[in-house]
Amino acid sequence: MPKVTVEHRLARRAQIVAAARHCVIEQGFHKTTMADVIRESGLSAGAVYGYFRSKDEIVEAIADDALSAVGELFEDILAMPDPLPLGQAMRKVLDHVVDIAERPGGDVTRVALQAWAEAVHNPAIAAIAAAKWTPLRSHFAAIVRRAQAGGSLPPDADPDHVAQALFGLLPGFLMQRLLLGDVTPESYADGIDALLGSHPQR
Repeated sequence: MPKVTVEHRLARRAQIVAAARHCVIEQGFHKTTMADVIRESGLSAGAVYGYFRSKDEIVEAIADDALSAVGELFEDILAMPDPLPLGQAMRKVLDHVVDIAERPGGDVTRVALQAWAEAVHNPAIAAIAAAKWTPLRSHFAAIVRRAQAGGSLPPDADPDHVAQALFGLLPGFLMQRLLLGDVTPESYADGIDALLGSHPQR
């Protein structure tokens, strides 16, 4: 029997995750079943269950894909020689979120919003969400500290508290983008700038 390579396993796993993402986007989180994922993937049940034991595990994999890309963006922002004002930093974050949403394979932000709703009454999904979003919020706190060091934010502001507020803006942006369709990174960031009383150069 030929040996299965690491590359083959990674490709097969990505195939299953892509199938699951398509199902969730088309049918919603609740209606999607493992049988749907198996059918969409074109693989056998044994092959799919060999990678994921449940739908919750697949949802976690979808979140991992999206959040890894967002994490890379924060690394770029934090590596800049000059700290960005919060409005400019948020504009970059939102631009990147939209870029992720518009990539081939379906809008993963739809899956994210459904997972947030599911987390209210599903402890397993709530645990997954907390594990993924807590580190993301800490990135916001790091951006806040850099903004304080650069003088664009009062030094007595609590970085963790400001990070909580900034993080809370993400679901609001995604919901308006998906449901109302009239919000963009530019309009949203302009609103943030107005609230903060900052006027960044463009």
